[in-house]
Amino acid sequence: MALNRLFAGLSIAVTPSVLGRRTIQIAAINYASKPNLVKPKPGFGKSYRRIVHFPEEYTVKPLEVTNLAGRDPVSGRVVAKGIGGGIKHKYHWINWFRDGPTEGPPQEEKVIQILECGCRTAHVALVAVGDKLKYILATENMKAGDIIKTSRHLPRIPVRANEGDAYVLGALPTGTLVHCIEKEPGQGGLYVHAAGTYGTILRKQDDRVIVQMPSKRPFSFSQYCMAVVGRLSNIEHGTTPIGSPQRNRWLGNRPRSGLWRRKDGRHGRKIKPPKPVKEITHPTKFPLPTIQLNMHP
Repeated sequence: MALNRLFAGLSIAVTPSVLGRRTIQIAAINYASKPNLVKPKPGFGKSYRRIVHFPEEYTVKPLEVTNLAGRDPVSGRVVAKGIGGGIKHKYHWINWFRDGPTEGPPQEEKVIQILECGCRTAHVALVAVGDKLKYILATENMKAGDIIKTSRHLPRIPVRANEGDAYVLGALPTGTLVHCIEKEPGQGGLYVHAAGTYGTILRKQDDRVIVQMPSKRPFSFSQYCMAVVGRLSNIEHGTTPIGSPQRNRWLGNRPRSGLWRRKDGRHGRKIKPPKPVKEITHPTKFPLPTIQLNMHP
């Protein structure tokens, strides 16, 4: 019975005439050496485009990146066929935590430079805080030399914030455009990172703040969650055409080979011979056969 179970997945018929000691040994070795690999599935928040090598401490130095080309880093199997090639970019490490004082005047930060990051859609701003530097996501009209403010103080009257300032949601008036919203206080900006996107503060309910996300779905956050004021930069990203197949390869997207051909593909134009002429005539009346009835069975 054990041998039958062993050879069930090997499609070998276990019979006394065929089965020998050598056959059992070879089959057992092949079965034992066969790796039990499970092909991973795309999705679940896992990226198969690149791996970023993060150091132990935060730095503004561009980080080295290993491109995966759509493969699983553990098994090496192809998961996403449409990923591969492209220009090699370095990663700018974004500091998602905008911490400020809980009382008193807000903390002031100065924008040093606006950069374009190839690993994300929105632009990146280099900001100086005291004697430290960090990267944040740049807003629509942010430029070098701007002074932005950060505060965790929740005042009684809503503040009049400028673009790029970071405050708790409870301190901002209704209708303010925000991005980089925290899920829980102190966890760092998690929502609204894509280029040109923003959330809108709709209303306040007790100690909760209702924010309309870019998907038009309302989310309820704690009034102590931090958010950055303004719309994210690079607004034209979503409406700019790629322009050519070669530029699509520069972006790291592989063509969908074999799925479509112009003249005989699945959704292509089919070139077929014309159908024969259909003759349209008036239907002829066929006489019904005569039925003879008699009284004899």
